[in-house]
Amino acid sequence: MESLAERKLRRKVVRYEEKRLMREKRSEEMESLEEVFDRSTLMIVYRLLNRGYIHNINGVVRSGKESRLYWGVGRRNKLVAIKIFLTTSAEFLKGRMMYIQGDERFKSTRKDTRSLVNLWALKEFRNLQQAAQAGVRVPTPLKVDGNVLLMEFIGKRGEPAPSLRETPLEHPARVYDKIAEAIKTLYQKAHLVHGDLSEYNIMIVNLNPVIFDFAQAVTIEHPMAQSFLERDLLRMNGYFSKIGVTVPPIERLTKWVTGEDVDKN
Repeated sequence: MESLAERKLRRKVVRYEEKRLMREKRSEEMESLEEVFDRSTLMIVYRLLNRGYIHNINGVVRSGKESRLYWGVGRRNKLVAIKIFLTTSAEFLKGRMMYIQGDERFKSTRKDTRSLVNLWALKEFRNLQQAAQAGVRVPTPLKVDGNVLLMEFIGKRGEPAPSLRETPLEHPARVYDKIAEAIKTLYQKAHLVHGDLSEYNIMIVNLNPVIFDFAQAVTIEHPMAQSFLERDLLRMNGYFSKIGVTVPPIERLTKWVTGEDVDKN
């Protein structure tokens, strides 16, 4: 049996460990905040608040290596998604230059890290605009300022709509057809290729696809547009074939998307 002295020592050690863990947690939280909200980013957020684009910012919806996504309330009390691209990540530019080089819209951009991060935000904003104008369902872009992008929030009170990966589908072939139509419209009307399409960046709302994450999307004139398109289609075919959908061959599907063939089946 533990003696009184041993019990006191145990309580003291437990209290010490609890305080240490609390200090570490606060330190981690501060490091995370400092990574996102550097001085320049804070000034942009203040500007958006002062101009009424944002009324308040709530919690984190998604956190990744290149960005943090928050949800908040914007004009007319509508929910907004606030995507902040990280300016402190040394990993940011790795693998991204191939999506920038060859895009005539951004050929005169400076090549320092901050300028390229801001370009990445602007690129997503412009791509979302083109997709929305063509009739593809995407989060409506609202404003871009530096490395901060405001969009329509797809979901309810901080809970984003489920991704394709998270959605049990009663009629998966119908959803596949809707996604294929969206890819076709994106190509033929918006003149864009998503470039990184998967079951993780398509939300399902009332059995309709909402495509997001457009920063890497390229114009169809981009030298790698065709290979990016085929990769998108391969991923979609791969995912849906796993859940029992009979999918068309990639060659036939690619021709249908690009308008070289009228029948994808």
